[in-house]
Amino acid sequence: MSSRLGVRGLLCSALIVLALFTTGCATHRYYAPYYHDYHHWDSSETVYYNQWVVEYHRDPHRDYRHLSKEDQRRYWNWRHNHDHDRDYNRHRARDHDHDHDRR
Repeated sequence: MSSRLGVRGLLCSALIVLALFTTGCATHRYYAPYYHDYHHWDSSETVYYNQWVVEYHRDPHRDYRHLSKEDQRRYWNWRHNHDHDRDYNRHRARDHDHDHDRR
């Protein structure tokens, strides 16, 4: 009987640990209605959001999901104007010697 309880306890512990690890990895997908596209909210998007929060003097502790629809629209307008930053960083990441394919 005690071995059955031990196995159950181990299984429950493993499920809890698995849930904790996978919850931190989840990303959300948001639709930008004015641009008709989707964005995956990951750590890179969080960096952009935090930059927007500082530039527009918003509450740094307010989650995007709790912004007004108007502020969400403002964020996506700002974000789409900063997409070139992401493209530039992707190009530099592929170009390890940073010569930007100059030959």
